[in-house]
Amino acid sequence: MIGGLAIGFATPWLLAALIALPVLWLILRAIPPAPIKRRFPGVVLLLGLSDEDTVTDRTPWWLLLLRTLALAALIIGLAGPLLNPQSREAGKDPLLILMDASWASAPDWEARREMVAALLDEAARDGRTASVQRLTMPEQLRFLPANTLQSRLAGVTPMAWAPDSATMETFATNLSETLADQTFDTVWLSDGLAREGRSTLLTALQARGAVRVIQTGLPTTGLLPATYEDGRLLLSAIRSQSGPARDVTAQVIGTDPSGAERVLATLPLEFDLGATSTENAIVLPSELRARVSRFELAGLRSAGAVALSDDSLRRREIALIAGRDDREGLQLLSPLHYLRQALVPSADVIEGPLADILPANPDVIVMADVAILSDGETEAMLAWLETGGLLLRFAGPRLAASEISRSEEDPLLPVRLRAGGRSIGGAMSWGEPKSLAPFDQDSPFFGLDVPEEVTVTAQVMAQPDPTLADRVIASLSDGTPLVTRKPVGEGQVVLMHVTANAEWSGLPLSGLFVQMLDRLAVLSAVGTDSETRLTGTTWQPLKVLDGFGRLEDAQTLPGVSGEALATARLGETLRPGLYRDGDKILALPVLAAGATLSPESWPVTVPVEGLRGAVTRDLAGLFLSAALILLAIDLLASLLVSGRLWGARAAASVLALLLVSPDAFAQEDLPPPAKAINSYEVVLGHVRTGNPQVDDTALAGLRGLSNVLYFRTSIEPADPTTVDLETDELAFYPFLYWPITPDQPIPSREAYGKLNAYLRSGGMILFDTRDADVARFGTASPEGRMLQRLAAGLDIPPLDPLPEDHVLTRTFYLLQDFPGRYMNRDVWVEAAPADAERIEGMPFRNLNDGVTPVVIGGNDWAAAWAVDTRGNTLFPVGRGRAGERQRELAYRFGINLIMHVLTGNYKSDQVHVPALLDRLGQ
Repeated sequence: MIGGLAIGFATPWLLAALIALPVLWLILRAIPPAPIKRRFPGVVLLLGLSDEDTVTDRTPWWLLLLRTLALAALIIGLAGPLLNPQSREAGKDPLLILMDASWASAPDWEARREMVAALLDEAARDGRTASVQRLTMPEQLRFLPANTLQSRLAGVTPMAWAPDSATMETFATNLSETLADQTFDTVWLSDGLAREGRSTLLTALQARGAVRVIQTGLPTTGLLPATYEDGRLLLSAIRSQSGPARDVTAQVIGTDPSGAERVLATLPLEFDLGATSTENAIVLPSELRARVSRFELAGLRSAGAVALSDDSLRRREIALIAGRDDREGLQLLSPLHYLRQALVPSADVIEGPLADILPANPDVIVMADVAILSDGETEAMLAWLETGGLLLRFAGPRLAASEISRSEEDPLLPVRLRAGGRSIGGAMSWGEPKSLAPFDQDSPFFGLDVPEEVTVTAQVMAQPDPTLADRVIASLSDGTPLVTRKPVGEGQVVLMHVTANAEWSGLPLSGLFVQMLDRLAVLSAVGTDSETRLTGTTWQPLKVLDGFGRLEDAQTLPGVSGEALATARLGETLRPGLYRDGDKILALPVLAAGATLSPESWPVTVPVEGLRGAVTRDLAGLFLSAALILLAIDLLASLLVSGRLWGARAAASVLALLLVSPDAFAQEDLPPPAKAINSYEVVLGHVRTGNPQVDDTALAGLRGLSNVLYFRTSIEPADPTTVDLETDELAFYPFLYWPITPDQPIPSREAYGKLNAYLRSGGMILFDTRDADVARFGTASPEGRMLQRLAAGLDIPPLDPLPEDHVLTRTFYLLQDFPGRYMNRDVWVEAAPADAERIEGMPFRNLNDGVTPVVIGGNDWAAAWAVDTRGNTLFPVGRGRAGERQRELAYRFGINLIMHVLTGNYKSDQVHVPALLDRLGQ
């Protein structure tokens, strides 16, 4: 403890040099030596004269003090001063830094990252290897030098989900398979929430070495999905710990009429003393409610503090029109009774004549046994359908008795109808009432269970037609259509061949009726709590949340089955966000309705520390910088004392002093300077993987390819370089070589943004798994699995194996094989357009002028291209002459790649066909 500060030293014995400072003071005090006094009578002649240039006979005390302070700062800096040194014994085993990295870690993520950086600094000082793992996205466990991991922290971010028990148990199992009996210490940065599976993982970690936990003592707060009840939006917030009363503010965020996002309303939520949950309600007009995109807790940067809005809050406006008036006292026979019962809880229902309804532009119009419309009504209805409306029609006696859609198809009906309809199971008919057939896989009703009690006694029949089979989406057990539909512009017309009441069938009396309306997007409420309604559906992700609660494009994420959404087990393959199925939008929340948060209770044998405790900081740089500044001031002061500080010397001294100013030593807080690249030169680059051997091979490979390009083509590339995706500008590189290693870091969100912009602007990336394509770009090899993870965030078009007539086979050399260090022809490029056809008499298809943004293979091309600074090859390829031929083909493939990225599909132009035909020997 020095001056109230906890300061220690890495090498305290160096402080003994401070004892020599008094001796140094005396030595400096004696220089220059004092002059010898001699009496000389002629001095009297000099009395009264003054010398403008005077020189002191002793070193000034303040200059001695300055030099002493400079040396003291140098000695202290070399002794390794540490602020807040840890008293614990330095470990010798590797260090595992385990992070929950969930949405609950996001609010104080910067503090967590600083803590990880401090732990890595401490491990580096102790000479320990380390590994940083996130339980939300665990990677292969490998211990690397701590300094290597420091550069990767920028891309480590929290995820929008929490680690589940299966992930933690798998991680514990993999410890034995990956590390055998190796021991290591663990620092677990927990988010403080209780979860299943922690005890299993903790036991496995304690069996390997010491475990200590670091977590914040503050409660975690989350927002549950909003619900719509009795015309009000109900919002609920929860927290992990009971405590004092606390107020939080929920913001209702949406778009204004101009499309700009803004806060539409705010709602206070008050936690009472000792309460862990609170709720409040707000009333919004339907017009404003339709603009809501999400709700979030103000001031909390976390995915758990965000609740997205979906169709469950956007009540659709549905118009009901009946072909006859309700009969007094016979409500159950009303054609609209069952529709009202199904629609009113989740939609805004309006009724009235068609002329009054169409100007209101409802989302859906339901017509129950309406047969004939006027020409004006038909034209207005068609115009409404063209803009995306849904017309749902039910049959009935009026429609069956009319002549509509007999000889030719009516524009407002999906099929032609037979006259009179069909009666089944009556006293004057043959056969028994018909049940419903199981729904086909192509039907929107696929996956719904058909109750046995639902039968049909009458229906309108569709006339046989070539298009009938494509328009049937539900049928009876005997194959006759029950529901048909057809598209009209952006909208569609759907016909139920039975009545909307129970006269012709038992369908309106069953729950299947509501489910079928839901699948037709008549209803708007779709929730993950209804497994039946989600069964058999596929949902495409639109927007997903990151750990900080920001919405980002789903990009190339695959579709998700409705069954997976119903389980709502969030993870890398099922992320919280917005999902679409046709016209329906579903929000998958971070916290499901009814969720609770509980603090973790760790065993007494596990030490738990606060996240914001004292962090060890190295002060050596500060003291050494101070020593350099004091020495620079000493130089300036010495010139001043000696009388030689004037003119150009003064200007040079001031400039030198500015160069060693404190700002010059603050560069460690600034981003590294950008590389100086001549934009007029062609520069090949490779992506840094963090593996020194792989990176050196990639750089040597591009060096060899650049040399071959220089001697064989008109391209004169500059020296290749290593590209850091996080800091470098990619626009200077027309071509990037990206070797895949199992443990390379995943790029950050900003890096993925730069990569996608690079690919869209004409750049090319060659992904090389270097595994001879044994995995065939699957998960059979670690490189294949890493490639899939890296490509998940990239905007990559559909890919095909490189065809024989692709322009890459002839941009400079005519090639049919593309070997590297390995021989495998499987190389994947952007798929050709569907309309690319080979013109008669031409050997190649007429393609567009684009460049395939990615090329994927596993032949280890860099190793085949690699040369040292003298031009000697670094790696053997094949055997004998066959190996040299293989290396030559690898160089030719590299030349074709660079020519393709620089010229596009120039070689596909028809002007080159005669020359190509001649070279092909045709």
